[in-house]
Amino acid sequence: MARHTQETVINAPRHIVYDVFADRESSGEYLPFRTTLIRPGNTERQGVGAVHHISSGPFGIREEIVDLVPGERIQYRVVGGLPVRSHVGTITFTDHPQGTAVVYVMDSIPRVRVPASLVVRILRKTTSTIIEGAREESIRRAARATG
Repeated sequence: MARHTQETVINAPRHIVYDVFADRESSGEYLPFRTTLIRPGNTERQGVGAVHHISSGPFGIREEIVDLVPGERIQYRVVGGLPVRSHVGTITFTDHPQGTAVVYVMDSIPRVRVPASLVVRILRKTTSTIIEGAREESIRRAARATG
């Protein structure tokens, strides 16, 4: 299994940061991915059970939300589109004196033998892209909310 953990602090209130990460359908506005809801969640549109198709150019994956604790945690798993036995992402949010502490963990088990270092590089690039896009969007929304 390959694991990558990225921790950061985003200078925005937790409810805003959480909403940015949880509203996957709007992520195409600030990330280089297009996200489409394929199946709504069990009780909420983008809640537990929701499946999203996330694409960049001709490539796409399907992710299912498997755990959601509003304001605290989002967990998803890849259900299609990647050559993996398992891929789970967990994002946690806590208050921090400068805003919101975010911990993003990706665990991935490829179907084929691939050096773990290569998988970790891919996971690092992916989490960095998502976090930086979410950071900019969270700060923008926080400024709009106070201004």
